[in-house]
Amino acid sequence: MKSLTRAEEEVMQELWQLEKANVATIIDRLPEPKPAYNTVSTIIRILEGKGFVGHEKVGRGHVYFPLVNKSEYSNQSISTLVENYFQGSFKSMVSFFMKNNDMDLSELESIMKEIKNEES
Repeated sequence: MKSLTRAEEEVMQELWQLEKANVATIIDRLPEPKPAYNTVSTIIRILEGKGFVGHEKVGRGHVYFPLVNKSEYSNQSISTLVENYFQGSFKSMVSFFMKNNDMDLSELESIMKEIKNEES
């Protein structure tokens, strides 16, 4: 799976939430300063080329929808992060985040409980 630029990911975040949208709707949900219509339209076309977005014709316009689900992309992104910055070790990544974010053991235990609850 290809990676996304920050702008592409921002558009995808909105599409994942909306499930289907036209360019104007996506722009309305983006933070200020709003990008130009042509900018978002170009990003959508790039996302289509990368296989992340599909479209259907509705009237004279298009409605776009994600072809890649958010969890699939998140898993790939995390795996890439772990591989590139932590030599493939999730343990090293967790250790790094604990040290650099002043995370204490109770927070780690809380995360572990959430993971166990999700597995059940």
